Amino acid sequence: MDQFSTVTGQLLEGFSQNCIIFAVTLVAAIPLGLIISLGSMSKFAPLKALTRTFVWIIRGTPLMLQIFVVFYVPPLLFGVRMRERIAAAIIAFIINYAAYFSEIFRGGIEGIPKGQYEAGQVLGMKKSQIFFKVVLMQVFKRIVAPMSNEIITLVKDTSLARVIAIPEILKEAENFSKQGLIWPLFYTGAFFLLFCGVLTLLFRFIEKKLDYYKG
Repeated sequence: MDQFSTVTGQLLEGFSQNCIIFAVTLVAAIPLGLIISLGSMSKFAPLKALTRTFVWIIRGTPLMLQIFVVFYVPPLLFGVRMRERIAAAIIAFIINYAAYFSEIFRGGIEGIPKGQYEAGQVLGMKKSQIFFKVVLMQVFKRIVAPMSNEIITLVKDTSLARVIAIPEILKEAENFSKQGLIWPLFYTGAFFLLFCGVLTLLFRFIEKKLDYYKG
């Protein structure tokens, strides 16, 4: 029993690192993804090409590689070392997930019928008003399902932070395995399952709340 309590306490401490990465990434990557999506749909060709190339590179390379790049490249090329390893991981996660979120936003925005824009213009609304008061609200409804999938994936991807020695939950479980304890590795699954289960219920609730709009 003492061993179980010790392991649980250590894994909870490690999981707090996963939760920090998850929360900060989510808060920063969603608005950044929206900004990138607007850039990828811009009528200004250089901006459109730049943002789409950025998204292509980020989506086409592994997140683990991006973590390594953020952590090791600045000190090697510019002599700037990350004071906190978790800061490097968070930056990499934000960049990666902003790229994925941007494509979800782009798909949602482009899926809105042009008649919605024309109706707003007929009512005398400005382009910014049409986007934020008419289009964006409908986009949110359309992207709940794909966005929820990416957010749940984010929960599990936070374990990749261990590649730069961040003491997240799997890193802590791995330390126990080196001491001859294998079961903590499987025990970590309960933490992820519980977290993902709560998120799944939350997104189902959001979908039902938004179900008033059938368009």
